[in-house]
Amino acid sequence: MASGVVVSDDVKDIITEMKVVKNDADQMERIRLVVFEIKDGAIVIEEGKVFREKDLADKEDIFKFFLSLLDPQTCRYMLYDCHFETKESSRKEELVFVMWAPESSPIKAKMQYASSKDSIKKVLSGIKHELQMNDLSDYGNRDNFAERMGKGVIRVEGHPVSSHR
Repeated sequence: MASGVVVSDDVKDIITEMKVVKNDADQMERIRLVVFEIKDGAIVIEEGKVFREKDLADKEDIFKFFLSLLDPQTCRYMLYDCHFETKESSRKEELVFVMWAPESSPIKAKMQYASSKDSIKKVLSGIKHELQMNDLSDYGNRDNFAERMGKGVIRVEGHPVSSHR
C-alpha cells in the first residue's frame, strides 16, 4: 500500500552516510542514531534527532538512550547503529531500522507510517535488521532485542544480556 509520502534527500544522504562508515573517519563524528518523522508529505529527519558518537559519549547505556527516544504517543522511524558482541565473534556493528507505532498513538498516524514504510525501505537496501515496535514490551529489554540481533549475542552496547542463548 503506497501512501504517496516521499523520502527527503537529507534522509537519503544520512542513511548513505550511516551505511558507508570509513575506517579513516573520525569515530566521534560517526552517526549512531537518527529519528525520522513524516511531515508535510515527506519522511524527514526530526529536528535535533541526529546523534553522533560524541553526542552519546556521556550516556551510560546507548541502548537505554535509544529506548528513551520512543515517545508512547508518537509514531516514528529510527535508524540505529547498534554495537553488540556474540560468543563466536568479537564486536559487531549493524544497522537496525525501527518502525515505532505505539498502541496509544492516533490510528491515522499508525496507518500513515505503516503505508509509508515501503518508501523508506527502498532507501534502506542492505540493512540487516528491521523491527516493528508497538510497545516497549516488544523489544524494550536487552534480552528480547539481542535475540533479534542474532544467535549468541552476549552484550548489547557493552552491557551483558542476562540470558545467553
